[in-house]
Amino acid sequence: MTVQGFIHVLTSSGDYNLVATGRSSEDAVSIVASHHPDVIVIDLAIPGNAITTIAQIAIRHPRTKIIAFTAAPGVEYAVNALEAGARGYVSKTCAVEELLEAVRAVTAGETYVSQNFATRVIAALRNASVRKIASQALKLSAREDQIVRLLLHGKTNKEIAAQLAISEKTVKHYMTILMQKLNARNRVEAVIAAQRLDAGASSEARPLLS
Repeated sequence: MTVQGFIHVLTSSGDYNLVATGRSSEDAVSIVASHHPDVIVIDLAIPGNAITTIAQIAIRHPRTKIIAFTAAPGVEYAVNALEAGARGYVSKTCAVEELLEAVRAVTAGETYVSQNFATRVIAALRNASVRKIASQALKLSAREDQIVRLLLHGKTNKEIAAQLAISEKTVKHYMTILMQKLNARNRVEAVIAAQRLDAGASSEARPLLS
């Protein structure tokens, strides 16, 4: 049922051609070797060692972008998949639109991590270079970036509103969105998460939080 759902979602968009499907890690390796797809979606629960398979494909076929797809809630699964070479990590609880967004992102050379736990994944990544790449997956709008920078300077909602010439109600709205994106339960956790992202931003590109 999952595979059929994937086929419908991806092909109905009109942007992709499905070249093959499989049921095991061995099938995944064979498919990439035979078809050289732009993107392959690998369920971490398939028979065989999915993480090893991701690493093999990433080394042997670097042009094929890998998306790990899983129902497992643990951050460790995402860390292992991304460090093995996956360029996307999508939760099975995500909406259809998020799966398509992930495919589009990795096709464009970006990294995608499901927004509902992206901050925890980025903070947990052991590989610093992978963490820098993955931090780009959590995108903040220009206004959100401004608000986070002011948060890092200890500004209150009222002070942020005055400095950005917007209403305090608007600031509260952005704070709600930011806490969702940063997986934070309160203002303090939002600041801590923002600091982690700032530390993981690439020194070669514009920092996520400047």
